[in-house]
Amino acid sequence: MTTPSITPPLADHMAPAEHIHADHMAVKHIGEWTTSGRFEIRARSGFVVLDLRSKALPEEIDIRLYVRRTTVKLLVDDAAVIDHWDLKWTGRGKVKDAQGPSPSHDGSANRRITLLGCIDSGEIRINRGGIATLVALTDRAHRQEMRRTHEIAEGKNGQKGRRS
Repeated sequence: MTTPSITPPLADHMAPAEHIHADHMAVKHIGEWTTSGRFEIRARSGFVVLDLRSKALPEEIDIRLYVRRTTVKLLVDDAAVIDHWDLKWTGRGKVKDAQGPSPSHDGSANRRITLLGCIDSGEIRINRGGIATLVALTDRAHRQEMRRTHEIAEGKNGQKGRRS
């Protein structure tokens, strides 16, 4: 007699990673684009933008970086904590976080983003709060998605295309 195998659900840290590849190009993921808490970015001479402000994302996020001559821009909440201690650097580069995390008012845990991997002559830019919102609003694809969503909402309310 065989017993049925019961496989436990994957933990957040065991969930499959989102793979992002940018070879001499710009890759932007803005808005509610994933619920994964693990990312792997491989880029060479590129530009990568990740929006990590979604409420659907877990509190613990791991980002594995293998980049060369690339800028990675992370759009995060004001209170997010960025841990970049385990990054390996070759050549020039740094993490640019002008604002830093704001203190939590109610003592609750903030979102924690851990950066791991290797960076060769690249940089990580952290945009928080209002600046992150402005960066997202200036993205053409994000604006088109917001416009489409607004038109659908107007259509449901019976106000098709009316302007005053």
